[in-house]
Amino acid sequence: MTLKERLNADFKDAMKNKQTVRKETINFLRAAIKQYEVDNREELDDAGIAAIVSKQIKMRKDALADFEKGGRDDLVAANKAEIEVLSEYMPQQLTAEEILDLVKATAANLGIEAGSGKAAMGKLMGATMPKVKGVADGNDVKKAVMAFLG
Repeated sequence: MTLKERLNADFKDAMKNKQTVRKETINFLRAAIKQYEVDNREELDDAGIAAIVSKQIKMRKDALADFEKGGRDDLVAANKAEIEVLSEYMPQQLTAEEILDLVKATAANLGIEAGSGKAAMGKLMGATMPKVKGVADGNDVKKAVMAFLG
C-alpha cells in the first residue's frame, strides 16, 4: 500500500470514527499533496509525500513556538495533536547517536577532523543533509555537526 493509499484509507476511517482532528489533519495533508502535484504536473511517490509531510510538521512546530509565546494553550494543544497525526506518516527517524555517527563518517570522508571549528560547518552540513533527507530533522543534524566540530 502506497502512502497516498494509506492516507485515503485513514481519512475514511477517521470520518467513520468521527475523529475530527485526525480527519482534518489528513485532509490538509492530502490537499497539500494535491496542490504540489497540480503545480508541478507530476505524480508524487512515497519519498515526495514524505517530504511534504516533513514540511507540514515543520510549519506546525514553528507555529507552536509562537503560540506558546502568546499563551494560546488551545492552539498549542491543537498543533501538538496535528503533529502527532502527521508523524505517523513519516519514515522512522534517526536517533541523535545515529545522526552523530553519520556526521562522523561524512567528516572522515571529507577529511574534516573533530574539533576543527565552525569553518568546516557549511561543508559538513552540505554533505550530510542529503544523506538524512526525510529521516532526520535539520536542527538535529546541525546540533550533531556543531558537537562534532566543537
